[in-house]
Amino acid sequence: MARNPLYLALLAPLVHYAKAAPQAGNAAQITYADGVVVPATPPVRTGMPVSHGPFTGVATMTGALTAPTVLGTAITGRPPSSAATTYPSDGNLHDPMLIPYAPGGGLGTNGTAPVYNVKSDFDYQSLALALYVEWFEMDLFRYGLSQFSQAEFAAVGLTPEDLYLIQFMAEQEIGHATLISNILGPSAPKQCNYNYPFTTVSEFLDFSQKIARIGESSVYGFLPHLDSRAAASLLLQSIAVEARQQVIFRQFMGLFPMPVWFEVGVPQSWAWTLLAPYISSCPADQTRLAWQNFPALTIVNQPNPVLTNGSMAFNQTISPGTNTLNSTGIPSNQSCVNATTPLADCKAAISSNRTIPLSAAGREVSLTWDLPGKQVGPENSYITTSQAGPAKFVAWVTQLNITYSPLTGLTGGGGGGGGNMTGGGNATNTTGTMSGKTIQPDLSTFMGDPAINGTIFIAITDSNPYLTPFNLSLINPHVVAGPALYQAG
Repeated sequence: MARNPLYLALLAPLVHYAKAAPQAGNAAQITYADGVVVPATPPVRTGMPVSHGPFTGVATMTGALTAPTVLGTAITGRPPSSAATTYPSDGNLHDPMLIPYAPGGGLGTNGTAPVYNVKSDFDYQSLALALYVEWFEMDLFRYGLSQFSQAEFAAVGLTPEDLYLIQFMAEQEIGHATLISNILGPSAPKQCNYNYPFTTVSEFLDFSQKIARIGESSVYGFLPHLDSRAAASLLLQSIAVEARQQVIFRQFMGLFPMPVWFEVGVPQSWAWTLLAPYISSCPADQTRLAWQNFPALTIVNQPNPVLTNGSMAFNQTISPGTNTLNSTGIPSNQSCVNATTPLADCKAAISSNRTIPLSAAGREVSLTWDLPGKQVGPENSYITTSQAGPAKFVAWVTQLNITYSPLTGLTGGGGGGGGNMTGGGNATNTTGTMSGKTIQPDLSTFMGDPAINGTIFIAITDSNPYLTPFNLSLINPHVVAGPALYQAG
């Protein structure tokens, strides 16, 4: 039986049997002492010459990709099946073994050859979103390097070796984009044009670590739900590298590299909401996405990591959603980049421990958010929408926790909600903003690990449904605005 060329291309990186490692620089032609000879897969090519800046044209189509039939407006939560807790979990073996030393059970363990393709609309749209992120990161890292001098990078503690690491991370994205493009096939999304908000090195680093968080956390959110377990195994290997990238950018900012015990996963629509505003245009035949774009959420007093006392920041962000820090206009005596005290310094370091935390439980957080109906994303062709009712809570999504704090001091028109949720993007074209306040909660999943730390996600919701990491996407019909990235630590 003839094999799918796509299958062979994806299998190539997985074939081993080498007795001698290839010499450096000869990766394109690998010769093995015995076994299978596999040439390296050429990288995927970009779809257009990349430019930077806002989109200035008129959208030729609007709204997210939608199916002819939409079965409902929300998925109702249900209890687990009666068989969900029947396995004894006593440490003994209860199922037959296919072969010695192979406990019974598991998916894809019966010898059937894996096929690394997508098997559902959910798979395709999830991997397409991931590919949008990979293209974005590749260009972002390269563009950031091109915009600033070595002296500007040196001012925040970065050496030429550090800059090469950023360059190498861009090269990693070539591999990630190639992998996902091969899985998706000819209709895979291509590279676009982008509109980045940063103008300084510190802003570039902050924006990059937040984009890396978006890419990493969105894959954690959908990976367990993919119908194609074979494709999920490859994507897992790429996201392990993305996680390291996020840690590295935190280190470049003088932040503690991983102040959490668990990393958070979020729904695809959350990632698309945060990413789309920075994509100005794409090739004419670009594959569109089905995910929702929620109204933008701004954290008015977002903690600013370049301040000695970052928790005192107010109106020091340059864009909603990511809430990227603004480093311009900060007096020299308030900048932690210039601090001489070790526990106040925020220059690049393997590990940093700041005297004054960026945030803490009990902190009042001020928020503003858009009403639905704004055009965003490539060619301004996606429309922000919300199915939710009036705004009542702030959802804090971090580590293994989804918790809620009351929203108070509401001002503005409408109270949230509104819009036609047919999926075509025909939302009520409403202008204006809402505002409110909340108190940062004090919670832990396990004692000794404050749940709210690091780079986390918050959103405005109309209710406080009980959800856990595996079914977090059920929160989407309740989202009034957001998510936003909150720099908790």
